[in-house]
Amino acid sequence: MTATLDSQSFAAGALARLEALCDPGSVRLIRTAAASPHLGDDAFAGDGVLAGAGEVAGRTVFCFAQDGSRFGGSLGQAHAETVVHVLSLARRAQAPVVSFLESAGARLQEGSLALEAYGRVFQAIVELSGVVPQVTVVTGRSAGGGAYAAALTDFVVMTRPSAMFLTGPTVVREAMGEQVSIADLGGHGVQTRNGVAHLLADDDAAAARLARELLSYLPSSAQGRPALVPSAPPQRADPAEALPQEGRKVYDVRAVCAGIFDNGGVFELSPKWARNLLTGFARLAGRTVGVIANQPRYLGGVIDAAAAEKGAGFVDFCDAYGIPLVVLVDTAGFLPGLKQERLGVIRRGAGLLRAFASARVPSVTLILRKAYGGAFITMNSRALGAHITYAWPAAEIGIMTARSSVLISQRRLGADDERELGRRADEYHREHISAGAAARRGIVDEVIDPLESRTRLRWALDRLLGGDAHA
Repeated sequence: MTATLDSQSFAAGALARLEALCDPGSVRLIRTAAASPHLGDDAFAGDGVLAGAGEVAGRTVFCFAQDGSRFGGSLGQAHAETVVHVLSLARRAQAPVVSFLESAGARLQEGSLALEAYGRVFQAIVELSGVVPQVTVVTGRSAGGGAYAAALTDFVVMTRPSAMFLTGPTVVREAMGEQVSIADLGGHGVQTRNGVAHLLADDDAAAARLARELLSYLPSSAQGRPALVPSAPPQRADPAEALPQEGRKVYDVRAVCAGIFDNGGVFELSPKWARNLLTGFARLAGRTVGVIANQPRYLGGVIDAAAAEKGAGFVDFCDAYGIPLVVLVDTAGFLPGLKQERLGVIRRGAGLLRAFASARVPSVTLILRKAYGGAFITMNSRALGAHITYAWPAAEIGIMTARSSVLISQRRLGADDERELGRRADEYHREHISAGAAARRGIVDEVIDPLESRTRLRWALDRLLGGDAHA
């Protein structure tokens, strides 16, 4: 049926969200479930959720929006039947799913049956994982199962007025004796900084635009490829222009990206969580690539537990959907300390190692400035599985800095031997740490001029993917 509803059928907001997502005039509604007896005579098919299919930039997308005006958007059996049916249609059509969530959780009027219904929804989401992309937009308060349903999908977009939490402030106060506001419990300030939400928008319309932009980088399913678009030049000619002369000074790796990728941009995901690692999508000569880059602007670009978790999840997604990886490396290692060990940095670091080592998509690594210790291996080294590895001429690759290496190996050098220390450090650098030394030993494939970075990365992916990029 067409997207026309009377005022007694659905709240206008649910329909407006679907129409904001899809191309004008393309939304068609899907009525699938019998009404819940708890809604009375004016109950409607779908039971608090509006489902449909439409097009985003001409591609089929399935979508649904919960209606917060009906029992707070809570989920019962009929509501769940609608959601599960839409997910099954998406699987059959091999098309992405975008959901707009605003739910009080399981419907109290249906008791344990509502819990069982949520289980069926969770199962359907998980079964669709790695088959077609799933994007969730949180438009209001989503509690309990509503929060889990969002977190099970690939990407979560929050609006500024929205909130997500497992249990609301009232339950927290009664169970824990803690007084907390909705915003402090699960507002965007919380969920964008802990990795639950990937993107933030001012309102529903802006969130729909973000979802559309995100989908433009993704294939319709794991069996397809992202659409090729016309190639566009980067924003700056020299990506190395951003690097300071002093090796210990910080810079913003996004400035390097501006000299490599089309239009100089990266569609960054989770920019407020684990900010020492940048993850996102970009285009290189019109082709979608997944970008992972150490971010020296925060923590000097070292890897901590959160960054490892962030990177591993992103690598796994790109691998599932055939999106090639471009890895930009500038890291002094893993963040040391008691807090990191207690956070399980070993386990999470191993997760990032596993993700890169098991990925089968083409991957190219470029070492910008430094790559030390286990972090060098973890950031998609040649030995770990990178198909082609480049380094800029001033890059350093080793266990630690030349000076530290000499101090440890030559303990008899004292404070009065500064000149000799400097000489030996320079020698150690040339023989063991320099980009040239790494190339001679086969640790990197080639040392390249920074000005050639874009063309060499493009060449590498063309070869690895069969040369199907746009001119």
